[in-house]
Amino acid sequence: MKLERIDMIIQEPAQFINEFIESINDLIRTKNPGNALSRKQRAFLAFCIMGILITNKICWTTYQKTFIGKVTVGSLSWMFRCSKIPWSYLLGYSVTVIIKRYNITNGVLCVDESDKKRSKVTKKIPFVHKLMEKATGGFYFGQSIVFLILITPIATIPISFSFYLPDPEMTKWKKLDDKLRKQGISKKNRHEKPPKNFGYPTKIEIALNLLSDFASNYPEIQIKSVVGDALYGTAQFLNQAQQILQIDQVISQVRKNQKIRYRGKKISVEEYFRKRKGVARTIKIRGKEMDVVMNGIRVHLSAHNSKRFIIALKYEGETEYRYIVASDLSWRMEDIVAAYSLRWLIEVFIQDWKTNEGWNNRTKQSGVDGSSKSLILSLLTDLCLFFHPSQSARLKNKHSAWTVGSLIEKIRKDSFLSVIEHIIISKAPKKRLKELSKLLNQLITLAPSEKHMINKDLGRLEATPALIYKNPRKPIK
Repeated sequence: MKLERIDMIIQEPAQFINEFIESINDLIRTKNPGNALSRKQRAFLAFCIMGILITNKICWTTYQKTFIGKVTVGSLSWMFRCSKIPWSYLLGYSVTVIIKRYNITNGVLCVDESDKKRSKVTKKIPFVHKLMEKATGGFYFGQSIVFLILITPIATIPISFSFYLPDPEMTKWKKLDDKLRKQGISKKNRHEKPPKNFGYPTKIEIALNLLSDFASNYPEIQIKSVVGDALYGTAQFLNQAQQILQIDQVISQVRKNQKIRYRGKKISVEEYFRKRKGVARTIKIRGKEMDVVMNGIRVHLSAHNSKRFIIALKYEGETEYRYIVASDLSWRMEDIVAAYSLRWLIEVFIQDWKTNEGWNNRTKQSGVDGSSKSLILSLLTDLCLFFHPSQSARLKNKHSAWTVGSLIEKIRKDSFLSVIEHIIISKAPKKRLKELSKLLNQLITLAPSEKHMINKDLGRLEATPALIYKNPRKPIK
């Protein structure tokens, strides 16, 4: 691994990171005194978070080169694998720290999933399965993660996550069943569906479990609504989410071919709204005025066996409607549309997380613990940025937060300047500079290139006299 940038040399973790870790540890001491973090454990977490911010990787070899003379691959790996860090508490308590710091009392919960591409032959990394690539329509192997995000008037906060893995027996049956169905074989002559294996929860079941954990861990937060994309537009999700959180409003999408009962007849959602022209409106979406075309009806939705508020929505420039479903019929149409638009913020979070917070770039920790712990470190990095002095000042003064990317660039420059400052103010700056140079020379070694052929045999690059007749363009003498 090459050290590509000079600002990847770090002296110590930033002060705001240490404050973040200390705040989490104080909360652990209060609620679970027996699981308090030791000095070495706190230092390890601080080094990892700083390493992710600077290198955008979760890689012990890279960290050894980044924190020159401070950590080694062996020590980092041992702390990650063997040290009794209370990983199960870290993410939840860090969320609590942020909630208390900014006095957050209410918000909207959003559920979504994201995929991480992996190698086709991956034996040591768990939860890897075949995934469809939406852009090309092809397939690749990777991990799928369901996220729960809290969207508040102040900030968007990652709450929890869980890996998804499909039941291999169910996958095998579905593949065979689809093949037989295409061949025209009737259902009675096809294989029976295998029984449900509760060791492989569906994405909807995972999302409901995450909501249940939220309700238990954060009872003080008033949830206004739960929002999910079309995958979560089922009766199971809407009804159970209402019961778990004791709320009325759950918002998702339905397919255009789903049936509603209108004037005693069953017709598709698309057919109903095709005959009724939408109304052009200007409404506030995520704080900005936007032109939309929409129409709605409170009607019995057959798939849910319940009355729902169905809204046909089309943003400016779009040609086709999307169909939003809401469980609470007492909300205004524009309020439901505004609430559903908050789902876009989880897309922004996922993009920030994938681009800047290490896990999507280089993370090859093996085993279930390896994937889970490294993802926790990545999400701790996202939460830690709420402690950055520049971000904290903006939020407390009710200004727009700085982007993750710009904050990380500032952290990288500040960390490099702190190394230079440490050398300059030392009693023997020349000596310190030589020590730094020596450490760098030990860690960074030049590697031979395969691109050049010096001292290598290029091969016999000439014609063979006995084969001249094979070349019609060359006359035979």
